[in-house]
Amino acid sequence: MSTPESDETASRAAEPTKKTPSRRAGAVKPVIPPSKSTTTAKKSVAKKSAETKSAPTPKIDASTRERIDAALAALRSGSAVWSSLSVAQRRTLLSRLRRTVGDAAEEWANVAADSKQLAADSPLRGEEWLSGPYATLSALGVYERTLAAIADGVSPLAKTKTSITPSGQVAAHVFPADAVDANLLSGFTGEVWLERGVTAEQARRDAGLAQLTPGESGGIGLVLGAGNITSIPVLDVIYELLAHNRVVLLKVNPTQDRLVPIFRRALLPLIEPGFVRIISGGGDVGAYLTASDAFSHVHITGSAATFDAIVWGPGAAGEKRKQTGAPLLDKPITGELGGVSPIIVVPGPWTRADLDYQAEHIVTMRLQNSGHNCIAGQVVVISKDWDQRDDFLAALERAYASAPRRPVWYPNSAPKLAAAETSYPDALRFGERVLVEIEPGDDPHDLQTTEYFSPVLGVVQLDGTGQGFLDTAVAYANDELVGTLGANVLIDPVTQKRLGDRFERAIQDLRYGNIAINGWTGFSFTAPTLSWGAFPGHTLADVGSGIGIVHNGLLLDHVERSVLRGPFRPFPRSVGRGTWTILPKPPWFVTSRTANTVSEGFTRFRIDGNPVGLVKTLLAALRS
Repeated sequence: MSTPESDETASRAAEPTKKTPSRRAGAVKPVIPPSKSTTTAKKSVAKKSAETKSAPTPKIDASTRERIDAALAALRSGSAVWSSLSVAQRRTLLSRLRRTVGDAAEEWANVAADSKQLAADSPLRGEEWLSGPYATLSALGVYERTLAAIADGVSPLAKTKTSITPSGQVAAHVFPADAVDANLLSGFTGEVWLERGVTAEQARRDAGLAQLTPGESGGIGLVLGAGNITSIPVLDVIYELLAHNRVVLLKVNPTQDRLVPIFRRALLPLIEPGFVRIISGGGDVGAYLTASDAFSHVHITGSAATFDAIVWGPGAAGEKRKQTGAPLLDKPITGELGGVSPIIVVPGPWTRADLDYQAEHIVTMRLQNSGHNCIAGQVVVISKDWDQRDDFLAALERAYASAPRRPVWYPNSAPKLAAAETSYPDALRFGERVLVEIEPGDDPHDLQTTEYFSPVLGVVQLDGTGQGFLDTAVAYANDELVGTLGANVLIDPVTQKRLGDRFERAIQDLRYGNIAINGWTGFSFTAPTLSWGAFPGHTLADVGSGIGIVHNGLLLDHVERSVLRGPFRPFPRSVGRGTWTILPKPPWFVTSRTANTVSEGFTRFRIDGNPVGLVKTLLAALRS
């Protein structure tokens, strides 16, 4: 989940520019693809040209430089220690890390909620439990099991079911990751699809990435942390260590400065031996760090504009370097950069309860974290020929208008809301929320190409029903919407069964790195065994939604995308009517009245495994 172009984590800042789709058939592989080989971390994307060598070194104050120098000295020593650890020792370290994260969880969630100006009694505070400590604890549990398997000489993928997609690709059925997932999140399943031509045997052999060669150092990595979701920087740090054998300097986004002391306590087992260092600071610090020769690799969660400023430099000079293919950055870089995410609503026989529930589902995709998510659904794609179109639109307007009020807290959100209203003066306004319904004669360009990163939701209507509509909607999402990070598809069980294999082929044709069917791709972010990142094919010159992946708890190589599948109806309407689930209204819905209680309860169960506490949590979930 990336931060927008106002992100200051790394910025030799450039003014935001509209991104262009990079989703051509047969698009080239990323310049720096994720790989189990750590030697790639030592190779430059390109040598500096005479022009780029003359770029001035960014300036910072002496005290900040001293802090950075001390951090780098510790990391150089720590890198040697990390490379000397066996996989079994690293697994023990993760077990200790899980305890320190658990100890910090309550303060972590509360400080994060306070920083986003959520009232002390607001159910919305549950978001900070789920997207912060819960996501981190879940990931650590999976990584522990992965390292335990490797230490025993067993592939992390050994016990995982695989299947073949309609395109002939191997799909690894990696979620639920354990019995806790299977029960708490019943009805949700997830697959990682591998690149075409990769066999299941090859996938099992290569699973483990850098943990297959733990003695090969990846050097020091620089992680430029996101400013919106609190687990992002922590999870990115852990992935650098495990997937690439890189010790890490984490530069925290200024929006998360209040969490730095908590992060340091939570990550103490990694900080003490010099595997991780955390610093804060503004754009000047980020610029200084990316220009440093100390790092073998950079990873950023942010915007394409910030990414380009790092790689090519700001302003006209940066654009000139980009046109001539002479990057300012002389080391590999990966990034997760967001985009405009579609929500494809496949027409079918929906009940009134279905309309209301899925309207709340869509509103959650947009309004979770007040819309400050790179994976927030932005464009709802519906059929103008659906006989329930008007009923659906009415339900969506009601849900958008009545969802709980909350602050729009991320920097520079007001201009984005104003820009949407300027482009669409007839848009509906509900407090700080904008709903754009594209009518005949309206120009959808800005809606399709601007990642608003704020409470702006749009609706686009296309021709057709059934498979014809679905194919048209997939082509629209691929060709008209900027970005390839995530796409959502809502379809009732009757319609999906009728479409059969044709539905699966349509999913295959969606060129996105994360796809959620009857779910939200934001759920995929918290599912640690799924991968997280753009669809492969972006390059430094056309970065789109980014390059590379993170999370990926089984440390799989050759990843193309992840696909999440969820229940169309909640409990008890799920009984005998599609995918079974025990979840009533899920706790991540912005309309859940017990979201904070349930989300905290889920997190505490990850910490202590107390079944009595879990029963109380599930009873609270029934009152959502």
